[in-house]
Amino acid sequence: HANFHSRDDMGHTTSEKFYIEACDHGSTDVLTIDRVSMEMTLTGKDIPPSAVTQPICGVMGTIRLVAGMYLVVITKKKKVGDLLGHAVWKALDFDVISYKKTVLHLTDNQMQDNKAFLSMMNSVLHTDGFYFATDYDLTHTLQRLANTSPEFQEMSLLERADQRFVWNGHLLREFIAQYHSVITMKSCCINGKVFEWNIISRRSCFRAGVRYYVRGIDSEGHAANFVETEQIVQYNGSKASFVQTRGSIPFYWSQRPNLKYKPKPQISKTINHMDGFQRHFDSQIILYGRQVILNLINQKGSEKPLELAFDKMVTSLGNSMIKYVAFDFHKECSRMRWHRLQILVDMVAEMQDEFGYFLVDVDGKVLLQQEGTFRSNCMDCLDRTNVIQSLLARRSLQSQLQRMGVLHMGQQIEDQADFEKIYKNAWADNANACAKQYAGTGALKTDFTRTGKRTQWGLLMDGWNSMIRYYKNNFSDGFRQDSIDLFLGNYAVDEADLTTPLREPKDWKFLTLPIIMVVAFSMCIICLLMAGDTWTETLAYVLFWGTASVVTAGVILFNGRDFVDAPKLVQKEKLD
Repeated sequence: HANFHSRDDMGHTTSEKFYIEACDHGSTDVLTIDRVSMEMTLTGKDIPPSAVTQPICGVMGTIRLVAGMYLVVITKKKKVGDLLGHAVWKALDFDVISYKKTVLHLTDNQMQDNKAFLSMMNSVLHTDGFYFATDYDLTHTLQRLANTSPEFQEMSLLERADQRFVWNGHLLREFIAQYHSVITMKSCCINGKVFEWNIISRRSCFRAGVRYYVRGIDSEGHAANFVETEQIVQYNGSKASFVQTRGSIPFYWSQRPNLKYKPKPQISKTINHMDGFQRHFDSQIILYGRQVILNLINQKGSEKPLELAFDKMVTSLGNSMIKYVAFDFHKECSRMRWHRLQILVDMVAEMQDEFGYFLVDVDGKVLLQQEGTFRSNCMDCLDRTNVIQSLLARRSLQSQLQRMGVLHMGQQIEDQADFEKIYKNAWADNANACAKQYAGTGALKTDFTRTGKRTQWGLLMDGWNSMIRYYKNNFSDGFRQDSIDLFLGNYAVDEADLTTPLREPKDWKFLTLPIIMVVAFSMCIICLLMAGDTWTETLAYVLFWGTASVVTAGVILFNGRDFVDAPKLVQKEKLD
């Protein structure tokens, strides 16, 4: 149905049916959805005049909630640019329409649950980053598309898409594919030569979630927060592409929120890590060729055991296709010494030259293939990772632009002030979008990516973002995790169930302890302000209420896990 869900559709609604009609290509077909039997059929243009009509930009799919089936449609979109001559759209606004005409058949509890599930759906839909193209497959890199068979070319866009990056696969089962990603498209000019430069970051929907609830890998070897980032350059008909990946440290570990600023990561002691670890790298090698792991986490403190375990596993796997490089980003770049990142870039330069990049000439002849990828990670695979990826991508771009004849010999990209500004901002935007989807706020360290320098203002903004992340990770991420699980179909709502997991009563501690703490703290302040007859009396009061508030705060922190907003739908059993 690739061309059917065209750029502009019309949705017509009657009490029995939805009619979705394509408004271009002289199409005569209408997709009819029966609101009672839920059957979908392609029919001729026979739409009752009584139907309520609204323009829509595409269909995301259908989902079952407590009140029955819902149709998810895109109501607003924006063109982000043309990729190899194909329009790429970003979906901006959505509508979730119920098949059922009323919710009178629900109990009060069911109505509340249905409302909660609807707000979860809206929460995912309005996380920035749904892109689609109606006549191009955005899920594959240029190199993967070039190495395909004729049978592949004949498949519909949805059948041939890389399932890792189709976010509405569960909603679809029948419609247009949507990719959760970040796409930046720029027309740039160096030496008077105009070229197209794009970054596409594709976010995997396997093991998707928010940062503290989804870490490490699952039994299939899918890593959390896995993102494939492709940088594409087009000049005079020739095209070049450089691919990098990022993903959580690929063994079984967790880092549950517990009200502490940085919860301690726990490596699972019960599971055999090597099975999942090997699966992860086997699939990476099949997809991308040789692997260079860039592990950027601290080599001391709470991150140290993860670094040691990762190193040990790569060694015991003994696969010559995998090379492990550890670089303690925070130690090397401490006290604003950001120029030291060059040490890492120089360290892997030879390998980067061996891997090369993908290059196609004007006639579509493949001149070079990329033989391997850098798989970068830090703890979240956001801030540190993005800084390193932008430096490696720039080095690759330098070589591509020289080969294409845009840069003269001896010219450096860094010296092209206008392009350098576009380049840095685009990578910082890429960081922000990836971080919003995983950590809930923009990325940290983007001042370095944007300006090449670490600034005091940047440090201040990082502090602000860290504070918001702390709040969200502890008090709103359970809801965000549930939203993602519902959207991706990891949790299916069953209408027959009278209760849903959303209805679990809160523990008494949850309400009483914070109230006691607030009261005790207030009394402590009041006693200080309204002094008693003697200073000893005042001191006794202050000590009593002060101790009470400190003790309750201690108890709350000790039971931190009971106070955070934890996921209720799927991740519950996975709390290792």
